[in-house]
Amino acid sequence: MQISDKYSPRETEKKWYDYWLENNYFHSEPNEKPPYTIVIPPPNVTGILHMGHMLNNTIQDILVRRARMQGFNACWVPGTDHASIATEAKVVAKLKEEGINKADISREEFLKHAWDWTDKYGGTILEQLKKLGCSCDWERTRFTMEPKLSQQVVKSFVDLYNKGLIYRGYRMVNWDPEAKTNISDEEVIFKEQNGKLYYLKYKIESSAGSGKDEYLSVATTRPETIFGDTAVCINPNDERYAHLKGKNVIVPIVNRVIPIIEDDYVDIEFGTGALKITPAHDTNDYEIGKRHGLPMIDSLDDDANLNDHGLHYSGKNRFVVRKEIVKELEQNDLLLKAEDYVNKVGTSERTGAIIEPKVSVQWFLKMSEMAKPALDVVMNDEVKFHPEKFKNTYKHWMDNIRDWNISRQLWWGQQIPAYFYGEGQDDFVVAETIEKALILAKKKSQISNLEVSDLHQDEDALDTWFSSWLWPMSVFDGLNDPENKDINYYYPTSDLVTGPDIIFFWVARMIMAGIEYRKEVPFKNVYFTGIVRDKQRRKMSKSLGNSPDPIELIEKYGADGVRVGILLSSAAGNDLLFDEELMLQGRNFATKIWNSNKLIQGWKKDDSIKSNKADKQAISWFENQMDKTIVEIADQFEKFRISDALHLLYKLIWDDFCSWYLEAIKPNYGEAISTEVYDQTIHYFEELMKLLHPFMPFLSEELWQNISERSVEEALVISQQKKVTEFDETLIKNFDTSKEIISGIRNYRQTKGISPRESVEVFTNSTSFENEELIRKLANITTLHFGEKTDKPAFSFLVGGTEVSIPLSENLDLGEEKIKTEDEIKYLKGFLISVEKKLSNEKFMAGAPQQVVDIELKKQKDAQDKLVLLQEKLKTLS
Repeated sequence: MQISDKYSPRETEKKWYDYWLENNYFHSEPNEKPPYTIVIPPPNVTGILHMGHMLNNTIQDILVRRARMQGFNACWVPGTDHASIATEAKVVAKLKEEGINKADISREEFLKHAWDWTDKYGGTILEQLKKLGCSCDWERTRFTMEPKLSQQVVKSFVDLYNKGLIYRGYRMVNWDPEAKTNISDEEVIFKEQNGKLYYLKYKIESSAGSGKDEYLSVATTRPETIFGDTAVCINPNDERYAHLKGKNVIVPIVNRVIPIIEDDYVDIEFGTGALKITPAHDTNDYEIGKRHGLPMIDSLDDDANLNDHGLHYSGKNRFVVRKEIVKELEQNDLLLKAEDYVNKVGTSERTGAIIEPKVSVQWFLKMSEMAKPALDVVMNDEVKFHPEKFKNTYKHWMDNIRDWNISRQLWWGQQIPAYFYGEGQDDFVVAETIEKALILAKKKSQISNLEVSDLHQDEDALDTWFSSWLWPMSVFDGLNDPENKDINYYYPTSDLVTGPDIIFFWVARMIMAGIEYRKEVPFKNVYFTGIVRDKQRRKMSKSLGNSPDPIELIEKYGADGVRVGILLSSAAGNDLLFDEELMLQGRNFATKIWNSNKLIQGWKKDDSIKSNKADKQAISWFENQMDKTIVEIADQFEKFRISDALHLLYKLIWDDFCSWYLEAIKPNYGEAISTEVYDQTIHYFEELMKLLHPFMPFLSEELWQNISERSVEEALVISQQKKVTEFDETLIKNFDTSKEIISGIRNYRQTKGISPRESVEVFTNSTSFENEELIRKLANITTLHFGEKTDKPAFSFLVGGTEVSIPLSENLDLGEEKIKTEDEIKYLKGFLISVEKKLSNEKFMAGAPQQVVDIELKKQKDAQDKLVLLQEKLKTLS
């Protein structure tokens, strides 16, 4: 079939993706084949493709396509996460633009707007994944808020509550005033911020009005929180304040009398050694407050504005108050001084807002019981981490795990299935439906005439991660129908590909849920990708403007070029330094492959021509070289070294096939090629396309279909890769020696400015060459003298123990050649001295691994052998 001059990704990609979809190649149903299952880390429903997604999903697609071509029933389940905080924030912002305040509408009205938003924008990222070539089973697309998945989330909550693992408690939480919800500790990002350390004057109560007012200086970075002060704390061992024990102080501006208490927590060296205690607005203060029975005064509302406790600052934002209260303190001589101070401030991962510690009633899941078995399965490699280094990170977190705050003050999400029937703290029941809740409420309250209208459901929604921790099971309806054919066939899944930044949010919790509900782990391997960074090692982000649009890259370099480019420097678990030159390298690779096929198709076949010895030597070598690479690639995939597997394939195609094999069997200009050799070459090219397909699906399918007419059953996407377990290592090594001899002769021509068409005479100490005919052809040798030395000035080199000499052309300047040879001898002598110095160093010889010593010994022998050759050459030149 005629092939076009240039590869056009734009035309090719849509054509073949549509073809794959039309023929349902990506869809999977349980059958007799072994399953290979991946569930996608569900991206936010409102999100768009970024570089991290592109890396992660390229790797997943490679694994899935390869498994499909290895005889597995491959199933890649796609889907999106409802992303409570992010989606609700976008809907609230949209409503605000329309003049609607969330507080002024009902939950039902708000959810209608949220679903409209989701329906409009929710499919964007999945459509973008198709452009990347992702072979997901789109018929199985899931959404964490769809009815079946929500039912399983609610069922899980009820089950865990009934087991005593979920409880309701009054705790200090991380409050996001922008999203107006609490968030987990793992969602708090600490950032260094330049601020001030303010030294405030707290008047000692016993000295008030005595004419000799005494003050206690207290340092704080947050003077706006003094309205919640309920004590000042000193270290019991701080002799400076021994005389103040048992006394009270007066809070500046507030004029509230509070006690001076003692606690070892206070750092004598920090600030003044006296700490103001605001239990409602600081996590550590909250713990001290509990120990000392202090009251809690919450002086901030949900927007982080001062409430009525803030007196004349009521209604003002906390940061506005900070500036204004400092002025008031100065005016009233209650501010001793202010110093520059660098502080680590907690910010919300989702909104970037500065977190405000806040005490509130929340729902929690006990973690300690669930964490132990989930830690054991990772430490004993029942679930393998790639790279293994992340086991230590995982262990540290699991060993120090705290109860999971699973409630969020949001409407977009699964509403907590707790129903209240009275005003008491314990006047509630937990049930999957309000009808079931009514039965439980009547029994618990012993009020027989309770009705559905008497119950009201908890307003809070569940943390988004509480739905996604069930993802490997819920996508197969595993909690609603634990014995259905899908969950029993596809679970546990095979591999998980994710980023190390969600090892706690998601990976650990999925393992816990899997063990809890299926008594087995949810996946066998976890492959942690690196984080995509720019050349300055900055994380890619929209705010920095350093993140390219993946779709624009695909349009510029083609999906295959981008896939190869991003993988070339993407070792597992190591950050990827993005460089657009890699995309260009990927595109150039595609062009190289395209042109090699074009070259082959341009040859004329002739049945009457028989393959010669050189052809057979090349064919035999490439067969074994390809088999060896297939074994090595399989080993790299086993270790999840996907980038290394690509490098091996890149070399096999570019170097071995294009540069050596095609050159070896290529017919002379204007001549035909043996049909036998041509057909064997096409066969090799087809095998290469099978190996290439997981990495470059569009290009490989285009070339595959171009080679010959294929039926629907013969598409590359479902063809089977060659399975290999052995190869002839000796044959490959012999050919490597042949390549060195050919390269050495070519190097002679290049350094002496001799045309490749000009044949040469060669002398060697060897009695024969393996692949002699091929060496003669590729090195363009007229006469080959075995076991002979030339007495003429010659260019000589060593390959192992084989000496190869080429008499110098009579046109060469022998004087110039003599100077070059003397320079080479001088350099080699210096190099030999440095190697021998190292080998005579007893410390080096005693401490270095044998492998390192062997390398140095080889350097020594190679240098010595080469010196002998050069010195002989110098004699002939003289």
